[in-house]
Amino acid sequence: MPSRTPRTLLTALAALTLLAAGPVLTTPAAAEASAAAAAWDTDRAASAYAANPAAVTASASENAGTAPGLAFDGNGGTRWSSDFTDGAWIRVDLGAVIRVDRVTLDWEAAYGKRYVLEASRNGTDWTPFYTETAGTGGSVTAHTYPQEVTARYVRMRGVERATPYGYSLYSFKVYGGEPAPASTTRTNLALNHPAYSNVYQHAGNSPAFVTDGGRPADLKVDVSRWSSDWNADRWVSVDLGATSVVDTVDLYWEAAYAVDYELQVSDDNRTWRTVYRPSASEVAARRADVKSPGEAAGRHDSVRLPQPATGRYVRMLGKERRSFYNPAPSTAQFGYSLYEFEVWGTGGSAAAAYPVLPGEQSGAYRTTFFDDFTAGSLDRSKWRVVRTGTEMGPVNGESQAYVDSTDNIRLENGALVLRAKYCKGCTPAGGGTYDFTSGRIDTNTKFDFTYGKVSARMKLPVGDGFWPAFWMLGSDVDDPSVSWPASGETDIMENIGYGDWTSSALHGPGYSADGNIGARQVYPGGGRADQWHTYAVEWTPTGMKFSVDDRVVQETTRNKLESTRGEWVFDHNQYVILNLALGGAYPAGWNKVTSPYWGLPQSSVDRIAGGGVQAEVDWVRVEQKG
Repeated sequence: MPSRTPRTLLTALAALTLLAAGPVLTTPAAAEASAAAAAWDTDRAASAYAANPAAVTASASENAGTAPGLAFDGNGGTRWSSDFTDGAWIRVDLGAVIRVDRVTLDWEAAYGKRYVLEASRNGTDWTPFYTETAGTGGSVTAHTYPQEVTARYVRMRGVERATPYGYSLYSFKVYGGEPAPASTTRTNLALNHPAYSNVYQHAGNSPAFVTDGGRPADLKVDVSRWSSDWNADRWVSVDLGATSVVDTVDLYWEAAYAVDYELQVSDDNRTWRTVYRPSASEVAARRADVKSPGEAAGRHDSVRLPQPATGRYVRMLGKERRSFYNPAPSTAQFGYSLYEFEVWGTGGSAAAAYPVLPGEQSGAYRTTFFDDFTAGSLDRSKWRVVRTGTEMGPVNGESQAYVDSTDNIRLENGALVLRAKYCKGCTPAGGGTYDFTSGRIDTNTKFDFTYGKVSARMKLPVGDGFWPAFWMLGSDVDDPSVSWPASGETDIMENIGYGDWTSSALHGPGYSADGNIGARQVYPGGGRADQWHTYAVEWTPTGMKFSVDDRVVQETTRNKLESTRGEWVFDHNQYVILNLALGGAYPAGWNKVTSPYWGLPQSSVDRIAGGGVQAEVDWVRVEQKG
């Protein structure tokens, strides 16, 4: 369940009118980079097909009128259609090895339910970079960041068709470019090289965009840019591949530019040396440039370093964000937004590569945490009792205060009971007064972990606005430099009072609150939430698989999440949470109740007042490999 008010994404800046400012390099190398910039959004697959129709092949086609080349001809009305087999495939030979930035598939009605996008340097050995397990057709863009996808060949390999027909694609587009090679003459060493940041908003604004050559000529288009969240200490860096001598850095900003920042270099991507920072007068002038979003201008900073700097990595470290009238005289600050990060000098290497992502773990599962609630009272060596106003504040518009009381948290008949209570105006907590109390416990400071199977057997209350949940939060959620949703949140089970279904979800940067990656499951065979069921997630380095009574209800692969939504933030510790909330944003979004409490109707209030509204937990288990 969401634990913070989500930050609004930077989409408000999408339509800004931006103007270039500052000098532009006019060396021959700059002219070459300008040509690359003009072609940054070229469909490399269409170009390869136009140059050589034999570059496109497929396992088979339905007929001569749906040949494989028709997915690469630039005509949105023609299409490739396979034969009627699940394992059909189509591929393109790009003619040269490039760093693939993204692939777009435009499906006809006969789409793939399950399929894989794969890359190869030689046309024989294939590496998957996007795995679809629940396709819905339409247009799908798979961004490759942060995977290393340098390839000459790209393939769509079907696994399961969505219809009785074959796979049918109107278009299969591939974007990317050749990484800048080592150079003894001055050039933009960053072009198509790996780039990183500590935070980015979503897959369409990843740091990979700052080295793709994509700086729109008039700086007016909402494309090809990195954007951070709304914090000052955000950075973006580029790996030049080898030790280089850098004399100039060009930063092409969108309107949300840095008022103050540092340019830094590093030999090892850990220890950084500052080589440039704007003067106090320059910072003051930039700070004074406050306009409404519709009037705000972008900026081109062409920074000639005081003296050449040596290093393999170059970083822009933000210090202060620009302010906008919102509306005047009020102001607001958004994140940093950068179209292009050019690094001029000599050296470098095209061998720069993104690190290999974690793979599946080996070994058998073993139990590392278990509680069957058969002791006389809650085992506080395993569980922390959470109180409103102490361990947490109010969230999500919910109506209850969490308290440490056996009226709300107790063990009965070998089960944990989280019970809701009503007493109008009886409970002061966190500076407010509450009419309801309830229970919430977690393993924070007691037990947290990375990867594993997490399960619980539970029986839930049914009624509008009752919101029991079994979930996990990243252990760094209370770190101000991280916070939610960058901490990650895994909702194994949520129910908002409906008897026939529950939901599961993942929350992170670019996919939080109502924009989460989630699924709703309906109990088969007339099952109900107020019966005993086992809810679980299998969390691995490559994905999350949610289940109810061993039936998979949601599967989210890491590469699909990062290709289409945002950063995977589930490689660090999380802790387990059990709670019973009352009313709030999620129930209200479904039942539309606004009084007497948001999301909680009078009929549910009466049931709470009468006693018996409770969530029961038979046991909780965590299993891990290793």
